[in-house]
Amino acid sequence: MRFGLDRLLSDPALRAPLAGRRVAYLAHPASVTRDLEHGLDVLAAAGVNLTAAFGPQHGLRGDKQDNMVESPDFTDPAHGIPVFSLYGEVRRPTDAMMAPWDVLLVDLQDLGCRIYTFITTLRYVLEAAAKHGKAVWVLDRPNPAGRPVEGLTLREGWESFVGAGPMPMRHGLTLGELGHWFIDRLKLDVEYRVIEMEGWRPDEGPGYGWPLGERTWVNPSPNAPNLWMARAYAGTVMLEGATLSEGRGTTRPLELFGAPDIDAKAVMAEMRALAPDWLAGCKLRDCWFEPTFHKHVGKLCNGVQIHTEDPDYDHAAFRPWRIQALAFKAIRRLHPGYEIWRDFPYEYEIGKLPIDVINGSPLLREWVDNANAAPADLDALTRPDEAAWEEERRRFLIY
Repeated sequence: MRFGLDRLLSDPALRAPLAGRRVAYLAHPASVTRDLEHGLDVLAAAGVNLTAAFGPQHGLRGDKQDNMVESPDFTDPAHGIPVFSLYGEVRRPTDAMMAPWDVLLVDLQDLGCRIYTFITTLRYVLEAAAKHGKAVWVLDRPNPAGRPVEGLTLREGWESFVGAGPMPMRHGLTLGELGHWFIDRLKLDVEYRVIEMEGWRPDEGPGYGWPLGERTWVNPSPNAPNLWMARAYAGTVMLEGATLSEGRGTTRPLELFGAPDIDAKAVMAEMRALAPDWLAGCKLRDCWFEPTFHKHVGKLCNGVQIHTEDPDYDHAAFRPWRIQALAFKAIRRLHPGYEIWRDFPYEYEIGKLPIDVINGSPLLREWVDNANAAPADLDALTRPDEAAWEEERRRFLIY
């Protein structure tokens, strides 16, 4: 199969509308061709008039390891063009950042999860382009989590840098498709184009969204090291709002969770007793780990790893958001007074608990903390949201 960047480079007719126009490029380390050449270099070599570049969270170079670590602007040493940070002093492009270009090529590998901030960055550049009369092209890439939909829809008033709009946690769209949804929802008057992929088949295994065996995985952010993380991420990302480690500081970040003071086998047993059907599609394994940085650094943690690389993996049955929600619920039942929730200005949101910012409402946390709430109660809240999104997104599907 071919990604948007590869098609743009191989087809002069696709590049023809860029002739005579100043072009900017929004990218990160995974913005590469099939041959692993970075788009900034190959676009310049193809004669595209690059006059600026942009980096999202973690930077154009992907060098910022942790969340909420800002990247500075700089001048690219090879191409001599300004590289503007959209995760530095600003999150939205300023008027000055919009001035040097006419067309922005957005070439970001997404993970298919609402909280992954490249989605919000796409929204912000579309809004700025509409304001300034600029064009935006998305060079489309796969959603490695595929088409399944899962999670509560973000509620009104809970928009943030990790919540660009009312969609569930696992949205099942590509970045190009999301651009069409943003334009429709926000009623934007903007020149928009998707350079589509060729041969993307998200319903086919073994990749179910990612062309496993055909394309090399390059980390789109430092703690997104493989497809298995991408599959689990719509659930494990909630750990950023919890005191439990999400495995940062280990070699399998966001595929596991744990802490020094939990009994992983007891947690797994409680999960199975509460909602065994929520655990379908993957395998859970108790494990031990000692983070070298981040939460519980240098402490021996007992935890659970979510395995989706097993041959028995069932893509349609796997529900990572429910698995992680169930883990929180199991810990709360086993240890009613356990301090699960962190409290700090997550992604600069003041006065809101991070777990609520992540989920786009307090509903998940309230379900976990309510001793009388059962798995069926969370399903009753979530299934209508998922069904409504399945219907809403239908007209924006390209593939």
